[in-house]
Amino acid sequence: DTTGIEANVAENNPKFFNTKLKEAKRFAKGNESYNPYIGVYSLLPSESKTNPEIRQQYVNGHFCYAAKAAVLTNGLGVVRHISVFDNTFRKKHPECVTKRTDNPDTDKEIGDSVALRPVLSDFCAAHKDLCFSTFIADSACDSYDNYSMLKNEFGFSRAVIPINSRNSKSSNIGTDTSGTPICPRTGEKFQFLGKSGGKNRSLRFKWVCPKSVRIPKTGTRRCICDKPCTDSSYGKCVYTYPDKDFRLYPGIPRDTEHWKHIYSNRVTVERTINLLKDTFALADNKSYSVITLKADLFLSGIVQLIGVILADKLNKHHLFKSIRKLLA
Repeated sequence: DTTGIEANVAENNPKFFNTKLKEAKRFAKGNESYNPYIGVYSLLPSESKTNPEIRQQYVNGHFCYAAKAAVLTNGLGVVRHISVFDNTFRKKHPECVTKRTDNPDTDKEIGDSVALRPVLSDFCAAHKDLCFSTFIADSACDSYDNYSMLKNEFGFSRAVIPINSRNSKSSNIGTDTSGTPICPRTGEKFQFLGKSGGKNRSLRFKWVCPKSVRIPKTGTRRCICDKPCTDSSYGKCVYTYPDKDFRLYPGIPRDTEHWKHIYSNRVTVERTINLLKDTFALADNKSYSVITLKADLFLSGIVQLIGVILADKLNKHHLFKSIRKLLA
């Protein structure tokens, strides 16, 4: 996930934003279709006068001027990599340019999506011995290019990323927006029965009619639909091929309990970022220097890793995120 470490610059003073908002509201008086809160976004400077590396961002629903960073964790929330988008990072990865539209949410999604490849490439270069099969992120990373990159360049076999409605066109006939086959008559979702394949055959996901029920103690199924669309008593079966569309079929069928369970782990990275910023007081820094902010962020990550080591040595693994409780 990405976050912003707010700097101690004049642009973060609430008076600065309110001044710009008043300018936008004055303009809105003569134009009823003009939204002053969207308009103020275009009035805000893209960077701080004090330090150009401190850039305007939209973080957690509010505007601020901060040093942007990406934090990668494992499924437990343990920090595995941190990238700070300073001038050194941007020179190395020129594709991470700041793009401005009239919508701050769109800008954040574009920024997060474009930054994915540089962050992962730096992670893989620094940690060649680490290997992960599942990648979890929010819908900001949902794009066909990212799915192809995750699978073909970085070797992930599963990408657990929600579908972003902004990137979704009308779904193909017979499937919903998540790629789940649906009944042509009732619109109900088909039931997922598992993986299917064999030697020299492509991986397939097997789905069966929503009206197909399992007969107890027999291991067979029977379709109880009043108007079945097949002669088979089993019910209509459909196969989907994840290799043909890794976005719709990212190694795990979407909207299944398995997919939801794995995606629920994404909250761990948000909790880790909150730990670094709030518990370790990173959010209360008084610096406008990106070098200082970067050092403080890295030190916060190191402190968390020290907690992991202590928890292991003390055999208190459930306290690996709480230094205070470990030392109590």
